Amino acid sequence: MNRVSILGVQFDAISKSEAVARAMACLREGKKGYVVTPNSEIVYMARSDAGLKKLLNGAALVLPDGIGVVHAAKILKKPLKEKVAGIEFAASLMEAMAKEGRSVFLFGAKPGVAEKAAAALQASYPGLAVTGCRDGYFQDDAQAVRDINAAGHSDVILVCLGAPKQERFIAAHIDELDGTLLCGLGGSLDVYAGVVERAPAFYVNHGLEWFYRLKKEPWRAKRMTALPKFLLTVVKSKVTGEDK
Repeated sequence: MNRVSILGVQFDAISKSEAVARAMACLREGKKGYVVTPNSEIVYMARSDAGLKKLLNGAALVLPDGIGVVHAAKILKKPLKEKVAGIEFAASLMEAMAKEGRSVFLFGAKPGVAEKAAAALQASYPGLAVTGCRDGYFQDDAQAVRDINAAGHSDVILVCLGAPKQERFIAAHIDELDGTLLCGLGGSLDVYAGVVERAPAFYVNHGLEWFYRLKKEPWRAKRMTALPKFLLTVVKSKVTGEDK
């Protein structure tokens, strides 16, 4: 497995199509695991959180979801093949799963959103089975696990609670959850459901999706400062030779 280390987070140097192929192989083999899609903010957070870094690196697939991560790899001369946005990876995975009649459980977002996302995904990918839906509002992890498992076995469980909450939930409960592959996908259900509009193709294709989100949601400005901090830290790590 070819992985590229960026500040200690081990990213898979693969394309989206290769990531989907690997995920489908896991499903066919019944090999349990999880997928994470860290962006620069999460990588920067993991620098001071050894537990988060460990669970990110323990994933079956660590996909570079963000142009900042791709730029960092170039700075370090450890190039990744491409940005693999979680929302695009999952859509392609659902398409491949539909061809084999495989199943997915949708977990996260506000009440009613997962159900809208389910309808949209099944319309886009006939043959995809949705075993169930559950919103992301809960006080008790154990009850959330019971609700998910009540739907029976799912080939894939999309866990959309936002990072790093979703990654911590997956790591804590992967052995209990009745699913083969668990994928942490942030706000993807809102987009699939049509509740939130994704950035237009121009912004996505030019690595400016972050700028579009900032225009639409100015309150994110403080969080966006993580990107320059991240890149400066990457440059410093190159100079010092410390990958952490």
